[in-house]
Amino acid sequence: MGCQPQNVDRPRPNILFAIADDASFPHMGAYGTSWVNTPAFDRVAREGLLFMNAYTPNAKCAPSRACILTGRNSWQLEEACNHWPYFPEKFKTFAETLPQAGYMVGYTAKGWSPGIAKKNGEKRDLIGNPFNKFKTDPPAQFISNNDYAENFRDFLENKNKDQPFFFWYGSTEPHRAYEFGAGIKYGNKKTSDIDQVPEFWPDNDSVRTDILDYAFEIEYFDQHLARMISILEEKGLLENTLVVVTADNGMPFPKVKGQMYEMNNHLPLAMMWPEGIEDPGREITPFVNFIDFAPTFLELAGISEGESGMQPMTGRSLIPFLRNNYSGSDNEYRDHTLIGKERHDVGRPNDVGYPVRGIIKDHYLYVENFKPERWPAGNPETGYLNCDGSPTKSVILNQRRNGTAENFWQWSFGKRPDVELYKIDEDPYCINNLAGDESTRSIRERLRAQLYSELEQQDDPRILGKGEIFDQYPDASSAAGFYERFMQGENVTAGWVNESDFEPILKEKN
Repeated sequence: MGCQPQNVDRPRPNILFAIADDASFPHMGAYGTSWVNTPAFDRVAREGLLFMNAYTPNAKCAPSRACILTGRNSWQLEEACNHWPYFPEKFKTFAETLPQAGYMVGYTAKGWSPGIAKKNGEKRDLIGNPFNKFKTDPPAQFISNNDYAENFRDFLENKNKDQPFFFWYGSTEPHRAYEFGAGIKYGNKKTSDIDQVPEFWPDNDSVRTDILDYAFEIEYFDQHLARMISILEEKGLLENTLVVVTADNGMPFPKVKGQMYEMNNHLPLAMMWPEGIEDPGREITPFVNFIDFAPTFLELAGISEGESGMQPMTGRSLIPFLRNNYSGSDNEYRDHTLIGKERHDVGRPNDVGYPVRGIIKDHYLYVENFKPERWPAGNPETGYLNCDGSPTKSVILNQRRNGTAENFWQWSFGKRPDVELYKIDEDPYCINNLAGDESTRSIRERLRAQLYSELEQQDDPRILGKGEIFDQYPDASSAAGFYERFMQGENVTAGWVNESDFEPILKEKN
């Protein structure tokens, strides 16, 4: 477990890590999705590796990114298991470690977020220095004006000539909001392009248009990735650069983002490294997990886990897949994956979370909802805060109000049983819960036993009877948390809170 330095006959590789914000598997062209055009992702997959079973342990921005940075599952990260947390000082990130090996580290746009990270009372940069100087005219409303690719060029021009680098391209697309109809208006798309609307949404023009707007923003993410690859080629750096392309969690639609089903945690992943990947063009079918990135990157940099100063990692290096010498010695690790969540949102009494754990194995998804009396997407009177506002959300809510279709609302927002079981190769949308079938008893018992055994080994407070701690951690999305971010220079007042919301805090501090 963890990483060990590996002797190679080449200089240590550079690493470009490109992460979209809210994009589900299989919504990249290389996976056969025809209504999204991603030539850069497809090139990475074609000239490198395409991963068929890549999962995040926790499908929400901050905890998912925390898993990437630490190599640990979210339930092993204390406050960082939650959305909008205060990142614990004790957990060092791989990006804070790479400079020990001479790497220059930086990022553009969205790094680890949202939340507050400090060390000794000072702002802490979990992913190195930001590069956000260059701006552009975005092709549609709500798309970022950050010129991601030009800021990558700026980063490269600020490093020493022979210095290896790690760069995090943190696109804010396809995160909401969207300009309605942008995919049709600017992307020349048609609603008929979509071959299938997921069963848990109504199939109408509004929903299809919403999906096309999502696709249009994925394509914008991909366009900047293509420019970054061209910059690497122009500077003669591509051959020894590992390019990793993925997303942090599933698409920002009802029943997907922030929940615990197949489209939530199953994510796109492709890697390219011309000098370092043996037999490119392969598809990788064993399970890989976001906690595997950190040990991989440290191993490539020649940093052992003992030298890193990081907390012990649960993930395992992906280098055997890159070298094409995966022998199956990790079969017990790579034949399944664990998922979970705690407080992804506020909007319930006392702002408690919705705790879930699950395991995916043998084409089954087994899920335990530990507090089924709570609303999984937030209480109805709050507007279901764990689901971004969208045309699709509005259609579902309006149909319920009109009494025309209760089932779509139930799938997205209704309360859930304590146990769920889905055969995801036959039911990828997780519609038919098999947990009540006597014929699945042995499957449920086997998966539950393995889930609990591994979580106990990982000291998961939820399984050890101490799960209430996750609801007691301070929430950085409170007025106090926004004030801290405001004082650090972030423009948190735009679209989130009014400066008047800080008045009680200012009075208390004064």
